[in-house]
Amino acid sequence: MSNKGEGNVITRVIAASSLGTMIEWYDFYIFGMLAKTISTEFFPEGNATAALLSTLAIFAAGFIVRPFGALVFGRLGDIFGRKSTFLLTLVLMGGSTFLIGLVPGYKSIGIAAPLLVLLLRLIQGLALGGEYGGAATYVAEHAPANRRGYFTSWIQTTATLGLFLALGVIMLVKMNMSDAAFNSEWGGWRYPFWFSILLVGVSVYIRMKMEESPLFSKLKSEGKTAKNPLKESFSNKANFKMVLLALFGAVMGQGVVWYTGQFYAQSFLETKAMLDFEQSRTIMLWAILFATPFFIFFGWLSDKIGRKWIMLLGMLIAILTYRPIFSYLLEKSDTKAWQGGTITSGAVEATKRIPLGNTGDTLITTVQTMHYESGAGYKQERVDTLIAATHQVQMGKAVIKDKVLPSNLYWKFIGLVFLLILYVTMVYGPIAAFLVELFPIRIRYTSMSLPYHIGNGVFGGLVPFIGVLLQTTFTADPLVGLWYPIAVATLCFVIGAIYLNNKIDEEVND
Repeated sequence: MSNKGEGNVITRVIAASSLGTMIEWYDFYIFGMLAKTISTEFFPEGNATAALLSTLAIFAAGFIVRPFGALVFGRLGDIFGRKSTFLLTLVLMGGSTFLIGLVPGYKSIGIAAPLLVLLLRLIQGLALGGEYGGAATYVAEHAPANRRGYFTSWIQTTATLGLFLALGVIMLVKMNMSDAAFNSEWGGWRYPFWFSILLVGVSVYIRMKMEESPLFSKLKSEGKTAKNPLKESFSNKANFKMVLLALFGAVMGQGVVWYTGQFYAQSFLETKAMLDFEQSRTIMLWAILFATPFFIFFGWLSDKIGRKWIMLLGMLIAILTYRPIFSYLLEKSDTKAWQGGTITSGAVEATKRIPLGNTGDTLITTVQTMHYESGAGYKQERVDTLIAATHQVQMGKAVIKDKVLPSNLYWKFIGLVFLLILYVTMVYGPIAAFLVELFPIRIRYTSMSLPYHIGNGVFGGLVPFIGVLLQTTFTADPLVGLWYPIAVATLCFVIGAIYLNNKIDEEVND
């Protein structure tokens, strides 16, 4: 085959694999993006923090089952082939996402609502556990050895592009309706879930036209495929050692850096910095847009200088700079720093009165908006109590939310979040080629999928949940949630620095 023909084949392979994987990430991410709204729909009212923690726990459950999906679909992929297996994972993921959008809220069906959502999230997690290994292996087995890092890095962009797509779709829906319409039981928050079925249909059509991996086809024609991939992967001492080294020397650190830079950062902007919905999302969108090409760059660079030190350097910089960066974001989003500016408007936006049981007292909620000449602004909400017996008002504590940063700070925040995602590109860009090169073809799907999904699904996927849990337990330190990813990345860096080899252009083995 000519070089041009080979180039056309690898381009189609990358396009088909990347599109499907991006859609699966989109499906997986919209749940996390809408966690705050989902918590009010699928859990009883009364304790917003408990509802959010429960929602994040369901979100984390989807990550925790990913290793089981890796075992189930990895085995199928090593026995029956890469193509058919990641077609199945795509259908399962898309179907589950669509059905989450159809589950009635807690007010309609009670406890069945969160239980159904949990079941569908578990199916999503299982499907995603089988998707990545199939896509990465499929691309790697089409790519020449000396460009494997570059070609597989296109797969690495899909998680971030899926996040970008999820953010974009949610914002498009949100900006075209009122908050009340978006957050109602059958409101606009469900549209991104329904939209996924169209994306999946397109991707399934494209993937069905692809051929099986040539290396796997050759292995199958020679009768050399694994009869029991699980046993060969984990009972063989040398191979199991590589599984453990991949997990503890590379992937668990990569996982926590990834989820801190993208998920924890977004949650922090919304719940700690208290930025308004649109600005917190556009900061993420711009940062993702600027950082995404670096997945390709670091994948390409890993073909030149090796995978190890690019990944470990990304972890080390993250360890050293996480707290200073997040501290700056928190400090500069404090409205006290803006109050020396000129106020252009300040008005009471809404006042709501709610009777307090049978006491005769009344809760008075007042929302006031403030706008500054610099472009900054915020809403101040205060809940006072009108005591019926004395006709006196008991003043509540003012809560500031929905902050809008002035322009200069807005772009500084984008720059800092860009840095956080740049670390992600360093640890994640070379990881697919690194994992593929550790394991033989006959058990590659199974062997590489398990450490990847434990590292990302368990260690990485727990970052948002553990972050919120630590913050509710140790309230004195608003940055306490960062100690978890810092500790995991530090351990991984030490193990990786000592035990990993710095492979360059490693040939695929049988």
